[in-house]
Amino acid sequence: MIQFKEGFYADIRIEDRSSTVIAYQAGVLDEMKNRVEKQAFLRVYDGKLWYYASVTDIEHLQKTLDGLYAAATANPEILKDPFVRRFEVNRDRQMNFEGCSVRDIPLKEKQALLISYLPLLSEHECIKMSRAKYLDRNSKFTFISSLGADIEYDYQTCGLRFSFDMAEGEKQFSGMWQQGGTRFDEAKGHESEIRASIDEQISFMRNSVPVEPGKYPVVLSPEAAGVFAHESFGHKSEADLMISDESMKEEWQLGKTVGSPILSIVDCGELSGAGFTPYDDEGTKARKNYLIKNGKLAGRLHNAQTAAVLDEGLTGNARAVSCDFEPIVRMTSTYIEGGELDFDELIAPIKKGYFIKTIKHGSGMSTFTIAPEVVYEIENGKLGRPVQISVITGSVFETLGLIDGLSKEVVQLSFVTGGCGKMEQYPLPVGFGGPFVRVSEMNVQ
Repeated sequence: MIQFKEGFYADIRIEDRSSTVIAYQAGVLDEMKNRVEKQAFLRVYDGKLWYYASVTDIEHLQKTLDGLYAAATANPEILKDPFVRRFEVNRDRQMNFEGCSVRDIPLKEKQALLISYLPLLSEHECIKMSRAKYLDRNSKFTFISSLGADIEYDYQTCGLRFSFDMAEGEKQFSGMWQQGGTRFDEAKGHESEIRASIDEQISFMRNSVPVEPGKYPVVLSPEAAGVFAHESFGHKSEADLMISDESMKEEWQLGKTVGSPILSIVDCGELSGAGFTPYDDEGTKARKNYLIKNGKLAGRLHNAQTAAVLDEGLTGNARAVSCDFEPIVRMTSTYIEGGELDFDELIAPIKKGYFIKTIKHGSGMSTFTIAPEVVYEIENGKLGRPVQISVITGSVFETLGLIDGLSKEVVQLSFVTGGCGKMEQYPLPVGFGGPFVRVSEMNVQ
């Protein structure tokens, strides 16, 4: 039983994590390991400074906490501190994965599942090198604070990633298929889906033609739209970036029109998947946060410090990649809300443009860059031949204003590889997604 001292704010975050990685290269086992670790991150605040400790000795947390108290200075007014007054005092237990934890699946069964997919990667002679990976993670979190917070919840992801280098004559292409979920059974039964994806990417390698650079209407898939929302707008919404930047505060006035009136962008930790964060690492309950609503700036993402400095409400976005780090302002699941069109209606008015189906990566703040992977021409309202595009670029706010069509269908994506990077904390699991998004004009190169 932890004993908290008066005159200080303190909290303790504990994670009990199990993770599995199984990897094959060219059909040969390259890595297979399961790692279980318990760690805690402790904080003490005296109104002037924060004192931190990261430990693996979970049995002696009181001793560590007392050491932090000894370094700090008691403050009888600590409960009136603007940071401390922001903290929520939640008490809850959400264990969604008891009875279906990936911890309970034998390592050999996980390996057998991955092996069952390997023949798909050798069905075509043009595949010269292949890599296959199975990953899972199950975490049990505990959070307690001197204010009385007492939270337990669990988190789980499980999925697959296949990548392959293809060559035929002088033509080359690096392809990929990946899937992420929250249950082991969700990683089963993807043979036809993987085969279809490989066939499509081989066809793209054989038949795609270079694009003629210019400005064109573009339709983004949920994957491309989600990465655009995350990289180009989500990071701009993280309030710690603007506390010391007066120009950014001016640019970021709530209520300001920054996009098309049909556009709404949301961040929410309540959604199942990689970005699931029912409580953040300061004990704040997740909620649906509109960053843009109907084209206007509607909010930003906060931890307790940034909320106090900017005099705004908490959002549930104080996150750390592990108990090695202090929580900072991070996204959870960021997505664009849907509209009113079907996909065919979305592309129907386009005389000449492009459909970005999959992407390699994206980045940006005020300006953005997206590197597409599989792209199709749109001609006279119909999908046409595959096209090679190096990058699509533009101004973030200008592009947000050029969005003129959204599909009804919204897809939430969750992958088990990669993640979001900020400062030294990488990779943080996040979710992203959205509808199919039509932009009236983008720079295509």
